[in-house]
Amino acid sequence: LPLFGKRALTTLRTMDLETRFPGIGTSIFTVMSELARTTGAVNLGQGFPDFAPPAPLVEGVARAMARGQNQYAPMHGIQPLREAVAEKVAAWHGAQVCPDTEVTVTSGASEGILDAVLAVVRPGDEVILLDPAYDAYGPAVTLAGGHAVHVPLDPEDFRVDWAGLEAAISSSGRTRLLVLNTPHNPSGAIWRAEDMARLDGLLRGTDILVLSDEVYEHMVFDGASHESVLRTPGLAERSFVLSSFGKTYHCTGWKVGTCIAPASLTREFRKVHQCNTFSTFTPAQWALAEMIRAHPEHHEGLGAFLEARRDRFAAGLASTRFRPLPVAGAYFQLVDYSQVSDLPDLAFARWLCTEKGVATIPLSPFYAEPPEGQRLVRLCFAKDDETLEAGLARLAEA
Repeated sequence: LPLFGKRALTTLRTMDLETRFPGIGTSIFTVMSELARTTGAVNLGQGFPDFAPPAPLVEGVARAMARGQNQYAPMHGIQPLREAVAEKVAAWHGAQVCPDTEVTVTSGASEGILDAVLAVVRPGDEVILLDPAYDAYGPAVTLAGGHAVHVPLDPEDFRVDWAGLEAAISSSGRTRLLVLNTPHNPSGAIWRAEDMARLDGLLRGTDILVLSDEVYEHMVFDGASHESVLRTPGLAERSFVLSSFGKTYHCTGWKVGTCIAPASLTREFRKVHQCNTFSTFTPAQWALAEMIRAHPEHHEGLGAFLEARRDRFAAGLASTRFRPLPVAGAYFQLVDYSQVSDLPDLAFARWLCTEKGVATIPLSPFYAEPPEGQRLVRLCFAKDDETLEAGLARLAEA
């Protein structure tokens, strides 16, 4: 090593680096999935389906590869996929978006979260997060030099505390961005039309932008419809809207998503995107463009498909000491374990995994300040029948 020498290299290896994330360790999803793997537990924790993507989609990827569509896609995504997305938005939400200037294909919604935040948040800006909040939001704000302002949702039904939200906005005048998530991870709560109207009124006359995480958009139950911010013109004109093909088509490992935003916001978003991943897995883009148009029955029927699994799982929980909370959307079931244990949720999740063989996700990592005495863990019911039955049998023994 002529440039360093052994002594210099040893110094580099042992020197302490100042972390950019002093309050962040390994993601709770990684921790619990690894614990499930090492203990042989049934993994009802991390939010991924264990059933296959639709066959036409898999076949479409193979065809794209065979056709030679294996090199870089355009930075903002292939034209057929952006057009298919715009057509679906028009059909589902009655909103017109331009595929050329307002739709960007991303390497999953996680990339979209980071790109959107870095595009518009400046040092000192405040970003409102509604707790419990997905754990990718806060670190993105930190990287941008912003300050996360946490507004707790109602701990019983996970609806917005409007008084708390209004106070957070008016307290400093530095609010730059509000992050909302519907259907909500981890609770499964959904925003309704009256919520969007109220938010529209609250933000009217301000320069506050919105990041709307809508990755579970096709998983809404009990006759409700997904209320996208795109349905409210006053919100659509100030919002980044993130979606995930991985969630919709049971292929989370492909990491393909989209960001829809007005042209002025999209321009700034794409500047970050091109310096981040630049472009996204090309064969999947061609296959997804075909899938949206040729097989709309998949996304149209996804809510009913998962609602049946929700109901089957909730019925199975009736024979356990876990109390399920209402689930209006997404594919997560919160359960109250107060009748099983008085352990804090992190300790309980570890005990349940190592002693009873079921991996869950504790709720406290989704909060800046978890509610005192809350005893909730999150289960994922987007699993095949064998996995759900095995998990329920073990939960009944707890």
